[in-house]
Amino acid sequence: MSSPVSSASQPTRAPRWLDADEQKAWRAWLYSAQLLMDRLDRDLTHETGISHAYYEILVALSETPGRKLRMSELADRLLSSRSRLSHAVSRLEERGWVVRELCQDDGRGQLAVLTDNGFAALEAAAPIHVESVRTHLFDQLSPAQVEAMRDLGETLLRHLDPPR
Repeated sequence: MSSPVSSASQPTRAPRWLDADEQKAWRAWLYSAQLLMDRLDRDLTHETGISHAYYEILVALSETPGRKLRMSELADRLLSSRSRLSHAVSRLEERGWVVRELCQDDGRGQLAVLTDNGFAALEAAAPIHVESVRTHLFDQLSPAQVEAMRDLGETLLRHLDPPR
């Protein structure tokens, strides 16, 4: 049986520290993204009673054929743990917005299915959400900044979420 390689035998690489401009850019981007998500959540929750996390579940389901998706795939799509998603879907079930069905393919997995009432709640919340996005993001940017933001996002997506 071979012994595991100890971390002491691994060559260490010196950290590539951020310079002052990179540090400012990183912190401005990180903090502004956190503030934006907090503001979107507060606006949506205050106006509709739907948290941003629940809204994203409803959106994801609304964009799939039959408005249904396997729970594990929904969790992956939303970058959520399966247990966190299951808890959120339970809350949405209590509101009558989502139901669970057994997967016909294998009988083991579960599907989350957006109900007509859930779709109506999403339709009612969407104008609030888009106005919040417009007010707190796009109205603050020039057309050139929007284009740069799109380019930045697409570049990061190619690196972080490459096509499978």
